Amino acid sequence: MGAFALEDMALKAAARDIPIGQAVALFGLGGLVIFALIARAQGARVFHPDLRSPVLIWRSLSEIAGRLFYALAIALTPLSSASAILQATPLVVALGAVIVFNEKVGIRRWLAIFVGFIGVLMILRPGLDTFDPLSIFAVLGMLGFAGRDLATRASPASLSGAQLGVAGFAVLTVSGLVLVAFEGELRTLTPAASGFLVMATVFGVLAYGALTLAMRTGEVSVVTPFRYSRLLFALILGVVVFNERPDIMTLAGSAVIVLSGLFLLSRSKPKA
Repeated sequence: MGAFALEDMALKAAARDIPIGQAVALFGLGGLVIFALIARAQGARVFHPDLRSPVLIWRSLSEIAGRLFYALAIALTPLSSASAILQATPLVVALGAVIVFNEKVGIRRWLAIFVGFIGVLMILRPGLDTFDPLSIFAVLGMLGFAGRDLATRASPASLSGAQLGVAGFAVLTVSGLVLVAFEGELRTLTPAASGFLVMATVFGVLAYGALTLAMRTGEVSVVTPFRYSRLLFALILGVVVFNERPDIMTLAGSAVIVLSGLFLLSRSKPKA
């Protein structure tokens, strides 16, 4: 989650010099190349035949939606706000895990996740003057990422983490190209934008690999609350890098989210 927050920060910074679609497409291409090299180094095929399975097709479509809309959110709204909306993902994923995977989620875990979601609402304050309509992009992105996480859990065991990374960054490149088509603009890369894109790629690959491993090997309802920590990282980066100034309700909501996540983790016990 820390690496994801740094990736978001770098993409938002790059988007100050080049269109967000161009930034996302180049970022996706860079990650695709890195994961393809890792797959080859492991002696595996870059594009595994199982990538055409229904589960992986659903994962790719969810990834496109998540990346497309969340990229717009971090470019057009404060980083801290977009990250706050993303924290609703555990609630959606936990519900999906119960429906799709028959996972057993105890009442205390549900309460902890629900309280965390209340903390998100404290930050968003929908219906009030402080609510930003552009935050709908972050909501749509959150739903896309939830679908991706559930599909990752169900992905064939024959696929390595590197091969899943290839698939993920390939659709990320497609998402960027879709944005480029709508924006209708390309610009020459500045040294600053190039540096931020390299930074986004490095941290994006680290984050993607770690999340894939966690979703494939851990219990979904336990792993997903770690997403709450992304908000804390985003708040710090928003203040330090973009001079954002969260108000008292944003800070209070963030505290509720973090505390609920810590409580949920304290209820988790390693499998024997």
